[in-house]
Amino acid sequence: MRWGAKKHTPDSCEDVLKQILAEVAVLRQEIEIKADLRLQQYQGNYPSGAFSKSACNLAHYLAMRQFDLRHLQDRLAQASLTSLGRAEASVLATLDSLIDVLKRATDKHYRPDEKSREYGCNQGQQLLDQHAIELFGPFHEHGRAHVMVTLSTDASWDYTLVRSLLEKGMTCARINCAHDDPAIWQGMISNVRRAETELSCSCRILIDLAGHKIRTGHIALGPSIHHIRVQKDRTGKVVAPGYLILTTDSESQPVDNSIFRVSIPKSLHKKLAPGLHLGFIDNQNKQRYLNVEKALSDTDWLVSCEKTAFLVSACALTLTTAQKKDKRKSADQFILGEFIGEPLDIRVHKNQLLLLTVGDIDGKPAEYDEDTLIHPAQIGCTLSSAIEKLEIGQPVWIDDGKLGAIVEAVTEQGALLRVTEAKAGGVRIQSDKGINFPEAVLNLPPLTQKDLSDLDVVCMHADLVGFSFVETLADIEKLMSELAKRNASELPIIAKIETNRAVKNLPDIILGTIGRHNLGIMIARGDLAVELGSARLAEIQEELLWLCEAAHVPVIWATQVLESIAKKGTRSRPEFTDAAMAVRAECVMLNKGPYILDAIEALVNVMVRMQEHQRKKFSRLRALHW
Repeated sequence: MRWGAKKHTPDSCEDVLKQILAEVAVLRQEIEIKADLRLQQYQGNYPSGAFSKSACNLAHYLAMRQFDLRHLQDRLAQASLTSLGRAEASVLATLDSLIDVLKRATDKHYRPDEKSREYGCNQGQQLLDQHAIELFGPFHEHGRAHVMVTLSTDASWDYTLVRSLLEKGMTCARINCAHDDPAIWQGMISNVRRAETELSCSCRILIDLAGHKIRTGHIALGPSIHHIRVQKDRTGKVVAPGYLILTTDSESQPVDNSIFRVSIPKSLHKKLAPGLHLGFIDNQNKQRYLNVEKALSDTDWLVSCEKTAFLVSACALTLTTAQKKDKRKSADQFILGEFIGEPLDIRVHKNQLLLLTVGDIDGKPAEYDEDTLIHPAQIGCTLSSAIEKLEIGQPVWIDDGKLGAIVEAVTEQGALLRVTEAKAGGVRIQSDKGINFPEAVLNLPPLTQKDLSDLDVVCMHADLVGFSFVETLADIEKLMSELAKRNASELPIIAKIETNRAVKNLPDIILGTIGRHNLGIMIARGDLAVELGSARLAEIQEELLWLCEAAHVPVIWATQVLESIAKKGTRSRPEFTDAAMAVRAECVMLNKGPYILDAIEALVNVMVRMQEHQRKKFSRLRALHW
């Protein structure tokens, strides 16, 4: 509905203001009528019949956004009057303020009501700040936005890391129930609480329920052979050897996750010393040697190989003092421990076929007889029941949208997909990567059995519970019921908006919840980008911010914020621009990575700078120094 577009444009300035006043007054009445009608739908959710100020304001905002106000906005700007584009937090107060200004300008006999309004223009922002403090704790010295960090597994035993995260600016630690186990989570929680006490600061703990893990299944393993790779320069000269770790305790925590580990007999371990060599015949029948470098621990030895080799599981090792035959002084023989092969390489290109099977069938690459396809590449889906609910023509996305496909057929073997989106060199499919079915109706229960079990841990230790793949108000009602069973009704819920359906139902989710239960919203941009497309996401993330501001509900801006720094230690200009936009949310989430401390420092620096210029959509106009 376009508002005021066909009105006659008067000549005088006063006539213009009078016309705008009449339109705004009618607009306010329409907004109240529509808002009251919407709120009546939620009377059953509020037995007392009293809606919170935040619920009323959201209803007013939704009513206002049913009108196309662009023409009115242009005329307000031309008259240098208040913009309705900043009315989110206090809709009626903004309209009342505008009406008051217009009446003062057009009626010299107008006497404003000097009684203090119950709901002023600033009270909406004050409510939002209050709710943010309730969820995430007091604001810190680095600004008003909070920093959430997803904890890596080593945060369970590495207290120094956790303490450093808090020192750099983390104010909320996220534990993802999709990974690790309760024992690991408990270690993370203990380290966070200890760091809080020692540093005399606040850090909330969010524990995310995993939800339905719709992911790629296991991939068949290749031969039990490990490729030892050396580094060479452009001339082919070896500039760095390949490394292995030989261990007598394969169950211990690895010293270095990036180096391949293989077990050896304790009898061999006792005889190892720097400068000794272990000879072996590799899979290409070539003589190769492992040079013993140094002991890493009581169980681990670091060894190097100066030439490329293909180490075979359970091969014979010969311990010698030198690589050259005529200089050897001993030749004791041992058997290397067994190890499994690496997953097969499944790579698909645009227009190729991919078979999506049930999860217990291992993935494998396509099979060809010369150029004739015998069997397409296949990969399992951990939620096997989803396959039978797919329909021909529906899209399927794998690994955060790296691979796109459409359903060509659904058979007893699975869903046959035709690849529609893939980079030029093809996409390598790996296990445990997310699968999205944007248009499929899966009708999954909101909480899995694992979620219900994990909820016991959450209710004992968490400050916030993350609700993955929430899509309806009924889903929220289910979680609230489960929290009540565990005497944890006060535990705030962070609803993760990850699907197109969740976006459509967000007004319903918020209106049916706020005033009854503490609520926060996480904009999970990774899954949303897959579900909606990147262009649509750019628009939707703005709309979600506006909607939540109108409801005075704190927002977590999540997924791929400064990811290049966190994972690779490199800085990307577009990511810094994205981080600058994130300051409009109440909390910004960083994912784990080896350079996470650098990422926190960079994010805090951006937030401090940007909050001097902007808050939400409001430009503060700090003085510029050129």
